[in-house]
Amino acid sequence: MRLFTAVLPPIPALQELADAVAPLHGLPGADRLRWTSAAGWHLTLAFLGQVPAERLPELESGLAAVAEVHPAHRLRIAGAGRFGDRVLWAGVEGQTWALRRLAEAVTGAVAEFTGDTDAFGFHPHLTLARAGSHRGHRRAVQRVAAAELDTLAAALAPYSGPEWEAVELHLMESREEGGAVRYESLRSWPLADWS
Repeated sequence: MRLFTAVLPPIPALQELADAVAPLHGLPGADRLRWTSAAGWHLTLAFLGQVPAERLPELESGLAAVAEVHPAHRLRIAGAGRFGDRVLWAGVEGQTWALRRLAEAVTGAVAEFTGDTDAFGFHPHLTLARAGSHRGHRRAVQRVAAAELDTLAAALAPYSGPEWEAVELHLMESREEGGAVRYESLRSWPLADWS
């Protein structure tokens, strides 16, 4: 099972972001990107990679313990940027310190599965589009120039969505079906209520 952990924004926040992203599809270079769908938008906390099904109870126990001691927190999807000339993303604002602490704790809890204990590079974001070749297509899609990604990111930079509360930690599975990647929440745990 190919697994990762995530926080999932609520559907109204994702819909508002989808409405803000829609006009970007008409900008130069947008047609050469592989756009992700709102159904797949999430805030990845830690990648686990391939995990044998028999180790799920052990993994779930560790994640439950993390959720019990980390509080729910207020976030909003806001701003945009790019990672090199490959990824266009939407950013996150609000109590990102709490999200970062959650990511660090999750990374520590899953270190036995990943061998990685460094959450320092954590950058909360939702991946909106990727440059590169389409899966299942023979010819590569021409690479989008960094300047075009800058234009797309600048167009979305003023965006500030509604505030929402991150209330659950999710264990997610990534599956490839018919050339497309699908994400499914296998289990979730409520974050602590410190109100």
